[in-house]
Amino acid sequence: MQDWDARFLEMAILVSKWSKDPSTQVGSVITKGKFVVSLGFNGHPAGVHDSPDRLENREVKYRTIIHAEVNAILSAGKDLHGCTLYVWPFMPCSQCASIIIQAGIRRVVTVPNTSERWAESFRYTTELFHEAGVELIVRDPNPQP
Repeated sequence: MQDWDARFLEMAILVSKWSKDPSTQVGSVITKGKFVVSLGFNGHPAGVHDSPDRLENREVKYRTIIHAEVNAILSAGKDLHGCTLYVWPFMPCSQCASIIIQAGIRRVVTVPNTSERWAESFRYTTELFHEAGVELIVRDPNPQP
């Protein structure tokens, strides 16, 4: 039996490496069953330069960058009801959680939070997912297929 969750988390790790963010590289994979629907990583919108003055200034970066989960949802270009979202290296922030819920994604697989900076947002994420009936699965941070 294949452990698809581990395989898709491993894919999210690979996708995260495509991000040019010097501090945190996040990758996201959306699946339906065992098929990949979309991929996303945190970065600037298409056509916007990933210049050091944007990426190295946290205040500017937070105003201009698109999170991996949102990039994957936007890139899908199709109905995502019933899909699963895999995210590395931590769970979606609360704003992304709201977008995930609205997109109809029913299951999110991620790894434990290790970022104290995002802890409050992750608490809201957990609450939002619970209330909306989105299954949140927190896996071992070292997935092996």
